[in-house]
Amino acid sequence: MMRRVSLSIALLLCMAAAASAQSASNVRATYNDYNPAQHNWDLIATSVYCATWDANMPLAWRQKYGWTAFCGPVGPTGQASCGKCLLVTNTATGAQATVRIVDQCSNGGLDLDHAVFSQLDTNGQGIAQGHLIVNYQFVDCGD
Repeated sequence: MMRRVSLSIALLLCMAAAASAQSASNVRATYNDYNPAQHNWDLIATSVYCATWDANMPLAWRQKYGWTAFCGPVGPTGQASCGKCLLVTNTATGAQATVRIVDQCSNGGLDLDHAVFSQLDTNGQGIAQGHLIVNYQFVDCGD
């Protein structure tokens, strides 16, 4: 009986974790020239939305992942998205990168730093088209 209860609880916890995982498929990802390295990963110098809350984060935190603006379609918006991480996958090639949300946008997808966009665009089609089609899922940043 106790084993059955434990298994039931474990199953419920797994279902809750799956339900809380936020992801989206076939999202348009464009690119932006944040050039974080040229600005010493300074969120204020790059004029990103999340600078209001995250500008004083340690340098290691700011440079750990490539940067992106986030505008959905699934997940927290505005300040609630700042500092969160996404695992982004190019649907055409399977190339992946983890990025940190530092900005917001209005294109209904992602606006990746050019370096991250290039890392994902392994077949050159993204730069040719001006965008990639990606899947994303929110992941733990490990900070």
